[in-house]
Amino acid sequence: MFSVTLPDGSQRNFDSPLTVYDLAKCIGPGLAKATIAGEINGVLCDACDFIDGDADVRIITSKDEEGLEIIRHSCAHLIGHAVKQLYPEAKMVIGPVIENGFYYDISVETPFSVDDLSGIEVRMKELISSEYDIVKRVTPREQVIAEFGARGEEYKLRLIDEMPEEKEMGLYYHQEYLDMCRGPHVPNTRFLKHFRLMKVSGAYWRGDSQNEMLQRVYGTAWPDKKSLETYLSRLEESEKRDHRKLGTKYELFHVQEEAPGMVFWHPKGWQIWQTIEQYIRIIQDKNGYHEIKTPQLVDMSLWEASGHADKFDGGMYKVTSENREFAIKPMNCPCHVQVYNARLKSYRDLPIRLAEFGSCHRNEASGTLQGTMRVRGFVQDDAHIFCEESQIQAEVSDFIDLLIMVYRDFGFEEVLIKLSTRPDSRVGSDQIWDKAELSLEKALNSKGLDWEYLPGEGAFYGPKIEFSLKDCIGRIWQCGTIQVDFSMPERLGATYVGEEGSKKVPVMLHRAIIGSFERFIGILIEHYGGDFPIWLAPVQVIICNISDGQAHHVSALAEELSELGYRADSDLRNEKIGFKIREHTIQRTPYILVIGAKEVQENMVSVRTRYGKNLGKMSLEHFVAMLKDDVSQKSRANNNDES
Repeated sequence: MFSVTLPDGSQRNFDSPLTVYDLAKCIGPGLAKATIAGEINGVLCDACDFIDGDADVRIITSKDEEGLEIIRHSCAHLIGHAVKQLYPEAKMVIGPVIENGFYYDISVETPFSVDDLSGIEVRMKELISSEYDIVKRVTPREQVIAEFGARGEEYKLRLIDEMPEEKEMGLYYHQEYLDMCRGPHVPNTRFLKHFRLMKVSGAYWRGDSQNEMLQRVYGTAWPDKKSLETYLSRLEESEKRDHRKLGTKYELFHVQEEAPGMVFWHPKGWQIWQTIEQYIRIIQDKNGYHEIKTPQLVDMSLWEASGHADKFDGGMYKVTSENREFAIKPMNCPCHVQVYNARLKSYRDLPIRLAEFGSCHRNEASGTLQGTMRVRGFVQDDAHIFCEESQIQAEVSDFIDLLIMVYRDFGFEEVLIKLSTRPDSRVGSDQIWDKAELSLEKALNSKGLDWEYLPGEGAFYGPKIEFSLKDCIGRIWQCGTIQVDFSMPERLGATYVGEEGSKKVPVMLHRAIIGSFERFIGILIEHYGGDFPIWLAPVQVIICNISDGQAHHVSALAEELSELGYRADSDLRNEKIGFKIREHTIQRTPYILVIGAKEVQENMVSVRTRYGKNLGKMSLEHFVAMLKDDVSQKSRANNNDES
């Protein structure tokens, strides 16, 4: 006799072993039908796995996060089944779950086309409609090797070679198709109906460009039709908002092959950058930060002392001059310590807040580069706070308030917060990490904020709080961070004179609000669809003449608005006024002023919004007052006109 405890605390007693599925059946036929897998004493397992002693058991269905991941993993296996039927000579490699979906790497002589992808999807649907059972068998290692050897699956044999400690392995049989996996998987293909294959691309075996090229088939899967349709609609909307397309449409920036991972900013895009930079500069100045500027090229000895040489390894750009090796800085922090070290500090000087719009370079893999979102050259709103241990909580608390205010000004009301703890590869003792993690936890709890742990995702020198934004279509973007670092100041010789007169090592807080300017502007472009709030718009007012007779008046108005601090321009082209209005409406210029003979005579301006609303005639003073109010409200103003 043994007892099974369910999540609600209830218990059921059994005389003999039973499977997870059998347990679900005992609870109710509806649950049995919905059962995808189980969790026994905190460990995920297949529905066919046995419970043979006292245990805490949870039934996993498609409503559970783990259930969705299992569905996606099983869909990856289903790709293998379909591909092997359509292309018997294909060699299956590996098929993991990724965010929102899955992929399978496959070795084939001829790359898959779009038509091939459609054919694979059709065959997968046919297999699903047969609703066959997926059978799990735990098999001795020698037999697994024999099975895949007989099938000519050389990549599976390579994977087995990389797992010498495994004496038994899980084999999953999809009718005649066989795959190897730790599992768990769905018990039947009827759980896999709501999927879509998305694309195919090349991928190197083990991600190494020296290895052979494989075909990577990507897909997405969801628990029900509605969830799939919602996701596909979101993707469609994301495609419309692609910052690379909008960057071209609105003449903001471009990238080109001659400078991979670097951005060419056009006048309008650079104006947005400058607006953001000046805004951040003012905010930091009001909050006690001192702006500095540090070198781009620094001797390798500094990066070795800080630990970045080991951390970034091949990711640093290096140059040699006069028998010395230098690196273009991948991060700003070691250089900020040098500024701190330039003069002996007292405890009375702390906290010291040093900020820099620091330009960094990292040799990211070419396949990961994407517009302004993933680049090799980037600028951070980087700052470092040197303080005493007793000041950590207050500094972190003040930073959180500052960050949330900034995000709201940019139009992001919802902020997700995660505490990232020590990674496997790190510097500093466990005692130091304990102290650093606890200080951040206390700061978060003191604010009464909702947050969650992100184990193992801290920086190599310290734990961090990560702040993520949710955009208008529900996507999550990690941007801000604050990190406690007890190690780097000591490694780089930073000290201050304590109250009792002895030298102490300060705590170093690494913090950024928007992170990379390049990436943040890309996020803003997609969040607003290029339709920026007035305070961010590269051109806030465009003034158009109806005929040549108003050209001088229009130029004078544009100059007057510019002198008042607004971004105003004139359109004096010999085009019909309707054409000009349409063009600037498409370009989402917030205000379009039309000046004809009557406007000049009456000393008025005719005002239109980017959404086509005609606000009528008004004095320039009235318009400026309206414009001033809109700009001062940051993202919360939108021309007093709903789009």
